Amino acid sequence: MVLRAPERPTPPAAVSRWRAGGRRPAAPRAVTPPPRTKRPGFGLIGWALSSAALLAIVMLVAGFAAFAHYARDLPDYTQLADYEPGITTRLYAGDGRLLAEYAVENRVFVPVAAVPAQVRQAFISAEDQHFYGHGGLDWLGIVRASLTNLANLGSGRRLVGASTITQQVAKNFLLTNEVSFARKIREAILALRIERAFTKDEILELYLNEIYFGRGAYGVAAAALTYFDKPLAELTLAEAAYLAGLPKAPNNYHPTRRPEAAVARRNYVIDRMLEDGAITAEQAIAAVAAPLEVADRSADPDRVEADYFAEEVRRRLQALHGDEALYGGGLQVQTTLDPRLQDIADRALRGGLIAYDRRHGWRGPIDRLDGFDDWPGQLAGLEHPAGAGDWPLAVVLEVTADAARVGLVDRRQAMVPLDEMRWARPALNGQRVGAEPRAVGDVLELGDVIVVERLDGMLTPAEATPGTPVDDAGAPIALPRYGLRQIPAVQGGLVAIDPHTGRVLAMSGGFDYAMSEFNRATQAERQPGSAIKPFVYMAALEADRQRPITPATLVLDTPLAVDLGPGGGMWRPDNYANDFLGPVPMRVGLERSRNIMTVRLLIEIGLEPVRALTRRFGVYDDMELHYSMALGAGETTLLDLTAGYAMIANGGLAIEPTLIDRIQNRRGETLWRHDQRDCAGCRTVALGEGIAPELPDDRERIADPVVAYQIVSMLEGVVRRGTGQRLAALGMPLAGKTGTTNDVRDAWFVGFSPDLVVGTYVGFDQPAPLGAGESGSSAALPIFGAFMAEALAGQDVPPFRIPPDASLVWVDRGSGRPSGPGAGSVLEAFRRGTEPGFTTDLLEPDYGAEGGLANRDLAPLTGTGGLY
Repeated sequence: MVLRAPERPTPPAAVSRWRAGGRRPAAPRAVTPPPRTKRPGFGLIGWALSSAALLAIVMLVAGFAAFAHYARDLPDYTQLADYEPGITTRLYAGDGRLLAEYAVENRVFVPVAAVPAQVRQAFISAEDQHFYGHGGLDWLGIVRASLTNLANLGSGRRLVGASTITQQVAKNFLLTNEVSFARKIREAILALRIERAFTKDEILELYLNEIYFGRGAYGVAAAALTYFDKPLAELTLAEAAYLAGLPKAPNNYHPTRRPEAAVARRNYVIDRMLEDGAITAEQAIAAVAAPLEVADRSADPDRVEADYFAEEVRRRLQALHGDEALYGGGLQVQTTLDPRLQDIADRALRGGLIAYDRRHGWRGPIDRLDGFDDWPGQLAGLEHPAGAGDWPLAVVLEVTADAARVGLVDRRQAMVPLDEMRWARPALNGQRVGAEPRAVGDVLELGDVIVVERLDGMLTPAEATPGTPVDDAGAPIALPRYGLRQIPAVQGGLVAIDPHTGRVLAMSGGFDYAMSEFNRATQAERQPGSAIKPFVYMAALEADRQRPITPATLVLDTPLAVDLGPGGGMWRPDNYANDFLGPVPMRVGLERSRNIMTVRLLIEIGLEPVRALTRRFGVYDDMELHYSMALGAGETTLLDLTAGYAMIANGGLAIEPTLIDRIQNRRGETLWRHDQRDCAGCRTVALGEGIAPELPDDRERIADPVVAYQIVSMLEGVVRRGTGQRLAALGMPLAGKTGTTNDVRDAWFVGFSPDLVVGTYVGFDQPAPLGAGESGSSAALPIFGAFMAEALAGQDVPPFRIPPDASLVWVDRGSGRPSGPGAGSVLEAFRRGTEPGFTTDLLEPDYGAEGGLANRDLAPLTGTGGLY
């Protein structure tokens, strides 16, 4: 039997009865619950745990939301796989030495495998100690940086970062340098993604080649060259540590402006490397003790100086490949430059321009100082004049009859004797000069600012005047001897070419590149004057006539009037010296640059053959059909004219002048090369001793080799007997031609040995007469001579090559008739079968039995006779 407690009516039933009129129900008895066991702190802990869980959920949701927000529109990090940074384009001389560099960012890309382990470790220790252990973010570093920043709140110190190398790669390649939390979040997201897509070494390679090191150097390889002039493999531990410390703030650790900070930063990296176990304590001590010495690459003795040449190559690269390839494509350009010849060319041109300038007088001082209380400071405040080069500024402190005492920028004093200013006659209008100075006071005054050049020897002032350096006894001491100098107002150019290949071996485009980048060898189009005559004579020798013209053909050198047609009037050409030789061999006309003889030939053969020939030889694009063109009234450049002469020198074979041998891209692939011939023998491992591979000669023949040699022989006569005979003293086979234009506005000499062609030009940039007495033989020829004398010194220069079809016959220089060897004879070149005395259809004058000229040879210009 189960006892149950009586059931209590439910409140609703009781209420119902009460509402029906019954008695009010009694209040129920209170039931006391059983006592509970209390748990101390349970409410607070539970609340905290719940709050933490809720906060974690909120943060997780917020994190996912932030990630989704900042991950939107992120740059495509996979593009890093195709990373091709802007790399410096480099120009190299023919001997492999560096000539010039062009870049927006000076960078040399280097694979990470080629970076020495010590260099790699220096950067890892400096920037990211746990690089090989984290997945893109260094959480320990983040915590440490956060605590440091909290501790530094309110101190004004800069926030400490914890960016890994991977984060820096993300920022440098894909983001901006904006300082914000948004950028840091995007950077972190990209770092995590980059770590999943690339190996650690690939990331390190990107970093080392991209970062900026200051002084215009991007990437570690360029930095090693910029700061220490060394490849990476030659860096010392101290040098590697210094470079590793630079990316943080290159300007803050400048080696010369902030040497103490630079050394401290370097030593910090060394300590980090020691801490990481990358180096020993002994290595660290030695590296810390090493001085910080950086290289001055501007004074690199292995760097070739050829500014005009390099700038011309740059222009051609720009036209060929565009700016992007030139300044960021990492082109490797092998040029044709011969550094030895370039140095000779620069000195020869400068010497010739200085010599001309001195002949035309002293134009006065550069400036003048009013007081002498602080002459060193005043002198230092003056701008060094363009074109002065190594010539220092000086101020005249004392003038005596025989010398001037001058002060230099470095406060030293010197003496300029009267003998070094004898040339300084006052310059007058029209390139005339006044009387030769008899005393220093005729040239200089106190306070004059001049440029001077150090000479050998010392000179002692005559007496100890105020300001004169003296010894302990008060006697004047000997001072260095200097010479008065003047920056030339005239300009010029020189170009040297290999006649067999067209390779430009040297090029000087002016007195000094600092004065003007304008290249007078390639950009100045000037009238060649008489230097064009060899092409007129060649056209005459090529003329298809019943009786061919030869170098011995007699041509009249007598007054001439040419009817230029309706409205043109009469043209009366004249010779330079206003004299006439009468009937003389054609050779004489070229040797002595006879204008009238040249015009007679031009009238006989016509203008069209000359236009066609000058086009073939690249001298003119399209010569105007005017008789004055025979005397060089057209315009051409020094390079084009010299290349034309080169094609005469090589026997009439076409060449294309070039300053570039080969262009390669950053991967070493050849993009262009000047010599397109296929050299099968060059791929043979062994050809045998003394055997060289044979190359086909694919040059186009543009002139008969016999005709070309006839011109060479006549130009050799120019050097031996004609307007270029000053060169005969050099005692070597040389040929060439002077050129002088009307009013002597342009002076030329283009000449050659069998294997070297050189053209020179002198003139004002704004065309003006060079002055009375000047000509190609006085202004330009000495430059050519100075160049050839040094360029060919000690060489066994061979004679000019004679083609197989040429026949050499001794003829009289004055009459062109056959003769034996002798003082008045010349060994003349003829095509076989046209030698005088062997045929009956020669253009030579017909000498009768008595040795006189037969009247039938005195034919008019329009006929077929032999006398012109």
